[in-house]
Amino acid sequence: MKKMNNRIFKLSECGLEAAAREAAAAFDLPGAVVLLPTETVYGLVCCADDPEAIRRIYYLKHRSEAKPLGWFVGDWHKLPEYGVKMEGLPSELAEKYCPGAITIIAPCEDGSTQGFRVPDHPLLKRLLELIDLPLCQTSANLSGRPNALNAEDAANELIDKVDLVIDGGAISPDAQASTVVLATGEKPEILRQGSLHLA
Repeated sequence: MKKMNNRIFKLSECGLEAAAREAAAAFDLPGAVVLLPTETVYGLVCCADDPEAIRRIYYLKHRSEAKPLGWFVGDWHKLPEYGVKMEGLPSELAEKYCPGAITIIAPCEDGSTQGFRVPDHPLLKRLLELIDLPLCQTSANLSGRPNALNAEDAANELIDKVDLVIDGGAISPDAQASTVVLATGEKPEILRQGSLHLA
């Protein structure tokens, strides 16, 4: 598995626009993986249409490939272009709660499912505008280890193996993961209760 030359950008020094553009440019390289802050934890992201990068994320995290990766999306209305079926419950939940701390698992045309979240973090929102496609995402920690709430903790395990690190400062220790909702039936099924509570 190849090792990349990583770069570190502090969001407080370079600014949001420059950081987002650096991340977007990093994805020009096949296999690129970026470590950055989200509303909840530090995460690893890569382009959803880049199989090599997806394999790298599984390798970096020591994650079982039986566990699918969720997507960050900027506009959930575009998900049918990627084979995600949004009719009914998925679109109802997205309309009501997105952007926000909810991961919606929707059915796909091929019979599988795909979890997605529309983030409310300004860096991620701008990055998704620039690349205009979904990002595969997962927390920036080895599987089974605590979530990383600052770039230093995440980088200690992964800094030498990712292409770009964006340091957005510390995330509140009170931050909770997103609420995960299965939306393949007529009613939502909460698989993980996070910071968002369904009304």
